[in-house]
Amino acid sequence: MNSEIFSLSERLVSSSYVRQGLQARRAHEQLIRLLLQQGKCPEEEWSESTVELFLNELAVMDSNNFLGNCGVGEREGRVASGLVARRHYRLIHGIGRSGDIAAVQPKAAGSSLLNKITNSVVLDVLRFTGVRSVSSCFVVPMATGMSLTLCFLTLRHRRPGARFILWPRIDQKSCFKSMLTAGFEPVVIENVLEGDELRTNLEEVERKIEELGAENFLCVHSTTSCFAPRVPDRLEELAVLCAKHDIPHIVNNAYGMQSSKCMHLIQQGARVGRIDAFVQSLDKNFMVPVGGAIIAGFDENFIKEISKMYPGRASASPSLDVLITLLTLGANGYKKLLAERKELYGHLAQELSALAERHGERLLHTPHNPISLAMSLNRLQTHSTAAVTQLGSMLFTRQVSGARVVPLGVEQTVSGHTFRGFMSHACYFLGHIFNFKRQTISYIPVLLSVRQIKTKTRGIDTQKWTLACI
Repeated sequence: MNSEIFSLSERLVSSSYVRQGLQARRAHEQLIRLLLQQGKCPEEEWSESTVELFLNELAVMDSNNFLGNCGVGEREGRVASGLVARRHYRLIHGIGRSGDIAAVQPKAAGSSLLNKITNSVVLDVLRFTGVRSVSSCFVVPMATGMSLTLCFLTLRHRRPGARFILWPRIDQKSCFKSMLTAGFEPVVIENVLEGDELRTNLEEVERKIEELGAENFLCVHSTTSCFAPRVPDRLEELAVLCAKHDIPHIVNNAYGMQSSKCMHLIQQGARVGRIDAFVQSLDKNFMVPVGGAIIAGFDENFIKEISKMYPGRASASPSLDVLITLLTLGANGYKKLLAERKELYGHLAQELSALAERHGERLLHTPHNPISLAMSLNRLQTHSTAAVTQLGSMLFTRQVSGARVVPLGVEQTVSGHTFRGFMSHACYFLGHIFNFKRQTISYIPVLLSVRQIKTKTRGIDTQKWTLACI
């Protein structure tokens, strides 16, 4: 409703009431104006009514919502179900064009604006969470693994003779398969044990580069966020090596946005050496449905190359979800959740350390991992060979999710490559491990993890399940 419509409304309703309604409308519009003007995440949260007003205004800009529109093409934003249309706020055309996921669609000005403003808001969030010098990013409707594959395929055009990707081992299947799917051979670098921590073997990295030749490597594929006892890779040192040997560097930052330490590592790596792109998951960092990621970097032209590599148009759902979430939280709300996560991580570490000590186990000392914790389960194995894995299944069936048990000697073959000691990130003896991960920003206090375990394991045979009786 514009000023003319409000003036006409005064014929039917008292002008003082109409002016009050106009002022309320302008308050919503002022927030939208600032968003479009600044392109940043608003400091304070928006009400749901403001968010829905904005999305409805965007939707009427798309041709499928034009009054009297007659679409005769194969892609005209047709939706059979009204429920589906409402679920997507009638933003049906998706984002991008056949040649570029970031391109503007002539038939969908509203959806295109949604895409642009989402990328701008997410870029602002990347900066205020620690990577201040990031220059460009875009939301892609694929999870982390396929987003990494897209980065590798883009680099193929820059380094057509490359065969290998150098990869410090992280026991997570999708990041390993992302390299194979792109058609490259991973060169797996086993981690080295320093105290309780598994850290990047820099000497082996350099030796492999010299052995196989820098020109034969597509990139180094490093990792920040991970399960203890592995800790984030030595990003600064790897970035320096990549700059020295002129090898691209892609960072898997899957759930690292919520960690100031992980974001600082990326910022420092880019400052002292080379990082070409870093990829983070939407669902892990922003509490939205699975299926989206952010690809970001320090060279705007390279990030544009990656966006142009995406074939065809793309779903707008991940962009819509993350924009709604960030507008609803506001920058201050998101920062508050990050601070709360860090505080609760410390509390969880304290509680788990006391728990482990009471049962003759110990919390592993992994100060370089700011997200995940691990405690030993060595005594549990003496009661039964199946006791370790049974503990994990018992917690799960009692609705304690997120914690996992890592038994000894597990072998896992992924696309023809066999990993010894799978899920422990190492091929040698570490001992049985109980993993806890305090990641995103949750409205449920971390202490719930410990309290749930106490509640859910009552009644278990105390002789057989010493550790489980918490």
